[in-house]
Amino acid sequence: MPAHRITRTLLPTAAAALLLLTGCTSGADEATKPDTSVPTVDFNPELSHVHGLHVGKDGTVLAGTHTGIFAIDASGATSRVGASDDDFMGLTGVPNTDNLYASGHPGPSSFAANPLGLRSSTDRGVSWMDRSLAGEVDFHTLTTDGRVLVGHDGTDGLRVSTDGGATWTPGAELVAGALAINDSGVWAVTPAGLEHSTTAARTFSPVPNAPRLAMLAGAGDALWGIDEDGYAWRSREGQNWEKRSQVGTVDALTAANYDTAYAATSQALYTLN
Repeated sequence: MPAHRITRTLLPTAAAALLLLTGCTSGADEATKPDTSVPTVDFNPELSHVHGLHVGKDGTVLAGTHTGIFAIDASGATSRVGASDDDFMGLTGVPNTDNLYASGHPGPSSFAANPLGLRSSTDRGVSWMDRSLAGEVDFHTLTTDGRVLVGHDGTDGLRVSTDGGATWTPGAELVAGALAINDSGVWAVTPAGLEHSTTAARTFSPVPNAPRLAMLAGAGDALWGIDEDGYAWRSREGQNWEKRSQVGTVDALTAANYDTAYAATSQALYTLN
């Protein structure tokens, strides 16, 4: 199908539709708890709203929350990483590395600009460096593969960086509730469904026969998603989607590879395979 662009005049309506599509959840409710077959660990202590997840170099799952970055061990014990108590509304990283990018708002102990713009860390969130757009942009959605970084602030079109977030160029004028990058390009969950870009997020095309996803994550050749009914799906290169277990209502999703992904609420971590 030909690539297309969504004009800015459609953004307010599309944004409202996407808010209805994805919503902002605070944890699984009784009707949408995961299948008993999904490995689950309860957090101790619970986290303050999970905005994003990342799998680090050593396999540790990191959570970006309302009050900073936390590491999650195999038992569900959670521990703060570094001293930051910033509200990381957007969190992404190069899969299976300690290289992170984040956006959001300064915490109570911070003197940073509000919003934070883009920050980066090479030590899994122990320390952070301001990269760009401080006081200007709060990216709610971010994704990277280490070469391309794509962000969406919830109002304007996409922004694209190829120098680690130091500088940005305009991407497609679409509303993205979720973004992911894998070996075959950039993927976006939009009000129209799943869309794919092979032009570094400058143009997108609809993906035929894709499930109706609300969340999305990529790593290597893998794509993982969670649909509107809480079912997990996985695919190689966005083809031949395979329905997996029901994970229910979750706040964040990340992929380690084709075999493993993680989803979380503020109370628990779920392993998807």
